[in-house]
Amino acid sequence: MLYFQVVILAAAVMLVYYCEFTDTFSPAQQGFACRDPALTRPDPGPEQLSRIQPVILYSVVGGLPVVLISGVELVIFLIHHNSNNLYDQDKVVVMGDCCYVNPMVRRTFRFLGVYVFGLFATDILVNAGQLVTGSPAPYFLSVCQPNYTALGCQDVAHFVSQSDACTGDADDITRARKTFPSKEAALSLYTAVYLAMYVMSCIGTSGGRLTGPLLSLSLVSLAVLTGINRVAEYRNHWSDTIVGQVIGGAVAVFLVAFVVQYFKERPGIPRSPSDAGTANTDEASPRMNHTMETCDKDTAARYIN
Repeated sequence: MLYFQVVILAAAVMLVYYCEFTDTFSPAQQGFACRDPALTRPDPGPEQLSRIQPVILYSVVGGLPVVLISGVELVIFLIHHNSNNLYDQDKVVVMGDCCYVNPMVRRTFRFLGVYVFGLFATDILVNAGQLVTGSPAPYFLSVCQPNYTALGCQDVAHFVSQSDACTGDADDITRARKTFPSKEAALSLYTAVYLAMYVMSCIGTSGGRLTGPLLSLSLVSLAVLTGINRVAEYRNHWSDTIVGQVIGGAVAVFLVAFVVQYFKERPGIPRSPSDAGTANTDEASPRMNHTMETCDKDTAARYIN
């Protein structure tokens, strides 16, 4: 089973490589309307000129989950290392009967492995959408540089469907046709939702009532701001970012709900005193209700007699 999973992950990596770093697949040649106001924004330039540069985005998407998940799992392990019920006490045999993997290491690699697979799956889905639709970016006409006279664009509503209508740089035109859905919006929200659900499942209110929710909302807010920045820089339409965020969020929720099953099967971080008091009160409530019901029955019996 492990080898089969490795094969699936390797296939996903190869598909991402062909979509990202080769010209094996090219986007569809979608037509456009002459002087369409939605496509006449100024060219924002290469992605390296964006406020959120690709090197920053991909560093966060690739590095933050490793640091956060490894750190939380290590803290849980150190707190419970003397406990008899640490995790589920499973040890994975690596080579015969000599080598075992610590449960904390096993869980960490499992969660990170699922995260990496989801990251590649999100990238593949987004690339497939971009290649199939070939939807023009808001700055498409700025880099396309069509010859309106030759295309007969006296009427603004005239639709141009010729594949050779553009006279601009081919690389810029290809970049302007790969915007729907937004890859940056999808990857950032996928990371944010996956980590937010991990934080709420593994930490919750253990570190205080607001620690987990604050961290989770901060991650999601930064991801949403990434999508807004794409629209503000005229690199994507609103529809591009919204659909990208829906794809990223849906992949994260699916993996957490059905693959890692809400990160369960492990002891949580000890609750704070306030939470412990609440838990004790909740546990005592059934006993109090039972006692009150018994008293009410005795009182009623006395009145009847």
